[in-house]
Amino acid sequence: MTLSTHVLDTARGQPAAGVPVRLESPDGRRLAEGVTDHDGRLRDWVPIEHWRAGGYRLVFDTAAYLDAGGFFPEVAVVFQVADPRQHYHVPLLLSPFGYTVYRGS
Repeated sequence: MTLSTHVLDTARGQPAAGVPVRLESPDGRRLAEGVTDHDGRLRDWVPIEHWRAGGYRLVFDTAAYLDAGGFFPEVAVVFQVADPRQHYHVPLLLSPFGYTVYRGS
């Protein structure tokens, strides 16, 4: 299993540490959860038995990081895993009034 994420606070120009993140199945079952480290990263956090081809929902609790200062209290990213042997990296660029996600490497 290789799923990682990296949250960058573009308003502050630094990593976003302490962002709660969870991974859900398409039916809403919680598969894994974690919190970004001091460098805004979360790696090796999904148990191998929950990782296979199919759809997933990655949810960032941005309200916990931005407090009341953000417009988006949560960012949910739905993505598709074609080959579970590959590494999937889903970074989030975050500011109080916008965000961007992409598949990284």
